[in-house]
Amino acid sequence: MIGRVSRVVKRHLTWIGYVLSGKLFLAMRETRGTSAPVTWGVFWRQKILGINGLATWPVSSQSVVGSPEKIKVGIGSAPGLGFGCYIQGRNGIEIGDYVLVAPKVNIISANHDPEDVSKHLDAPPIKIGSYSWLGVGATILPGVQIGPHTVVAAGAVVTKSFPGGYCILAGVPARVIRELDRAKVKKHRNKFSYRGYEKVKDGR
Repeated sequence: MIGRVSRVVKRHLTWIGYVLSGKLFLAMRETRGTSAPVTWGVFWRQKILGINGLATWPVSSQSVVGSPEKIKVGIGSAPGLGFGCYIQGRNGIEIGDYVLVAPKVNIISANHDPEDVSKHLDAPPIKIGSYSWLGVGATILPGVQIGPHTVVAAGAVVTKSFPGGYCILAGVPARVIRELDRAKVKKHRNKFSYRGYEKVKDGR
């Protein structure tokens, strides 16, 4: 109990220092207008009130993030910032740079064992390539790997991997409904690079 209280106090002191150093207000200014903005409201509920407090990137208080220590998030990405998301990182999740995650998206890295529902099954980590877009209500299931520039349509359930990317997936189970022209896809970068709440030097 004492150890848990000590960790909570230490975490709060870390984020209070983040505010007093001016880093929060700098991040708010430099991420304004991006798809992964740092805002006072989200920061307050997440880091001071502790709702999804262990996640190192902005997350809505209306989303749920489990095992955030096993989730790697790239530059300009903030899975769960849209409301109503469920992100379960028990087996690991790797999300690339500038990935858009709409509201009510589910990213589930571990299923229950059907023969013993008190246990979870091991699976490879979920991997979502850079510049991908997960539409409203999309679901990504354990072990799935999605390559860069993949669009997952609203409500789609992705049960298998599409590592090549550059496509649009739709349906239940999801399938490729369109290939993207690699010569036409755009790669953008924000003026200031942030991985979660922390500024990244030289875009790394």
